[in-house]
Amino acid sequence: MIKIESVSKSFGDILANDNISLIIEESQIVGLIGPDGAGKSTLMRQLCSLISPDLGHIEIDGLDTVKSQREVRTLVGYMPQRFSLYPDLTVEQNILFFADLFDVPIKERKDKLEKLYKFSNLKAFSKRQAGKLSGGMKQKLALSCNLIHTPKYLFLDEPTFGVDPVSRQEFWELIFQLRDEGITVFVSTPYLDEASVFDKLALIFNGRLIAYQQPSAILAAFPYQIFVLQSTHYDYFAQMANVVYLHLFNKNINIAFSTEPSEDQWQEWLDKRIILSYEKKKTTLEDVFLLQSKHNVEL
Repeated sequence: MIKIESVSKSFGDILANDNISLIIEESQIVGLIGPDGAGKSTLMRQLCSLISPDLGHIEIDGLDTVKSQREVRTLVGYMPQRFSLYPDLTVEQNILFFADLFDVPIKERKDKLEKLYKFSNLKAFSKRQAGKLSGGMKQKLALSCNLIHTPKYLFLDEPTFGVDPVSRQEFWELIFQLRDEGITVFVSTPYLDEASVFDKLALIFNGRLIAYQQPSAILAAFPYQIFVLQSTHYDYFAQMANVVYLHLFNKNINIAFSTEPSEDQWQEWLDKRIILSYEKKKTTLEDVFLLQSKHNVEL
């Protein structure tokens, strides 16, 4: 398993990770979701032993990522945010270069290469330069390069960013296949619509872990009922002391109260034309993040 204990990391005055603790079980797809600047990439790079925590420690299969860097790196594969392969090398040359880096035995390379081609559907492009691939194929190539040494853990930093919807779906199908083969996959993403694919979800905001549960459990733990109001009186509600969540969306107001209004209160607002209608709203992960931006609510 992966064990992250009280990890903090700063860059100058910027606290990128703030006392993060979580355990990632084997053969799971775990998502790390948060807005830009939340600290996702910093945590990912620490997991791969590329940088060290200022406080706390990380263990992968019982190995400390600082004290046992060489051993840890044989267990993991890492895809950074940006395409980082050699654009002037072919698909095959890039994969074999990674085979050299990870000391994959010569006698095993042919079989592994064929397996990766079948897995990624890249065989027809094996002689094409990486720089001439589409965005989706580049991601498949990067994934294949990280799988040539058969890692036990795979860390993917925003792997579907900027990829078209069809390629995103194909990429996730590959990730599900890896999970089924026993590989543990840790994925960071800014896309809230990808949350449902994860076995567990870690929400990170301003460097802090605010939730680590199954996606359905996070939504179920949301402490307030959100209402959608058809109203133009945003300022009226913004001044109310018991309003804990207020967000304009599609010309309506999304709102939640620390104490829900009574039926008489709703009727008064309707009679005075402060609102034209109201209805309950199903909570989304976007609501969780928008609430967190104003209140430090841990779920």
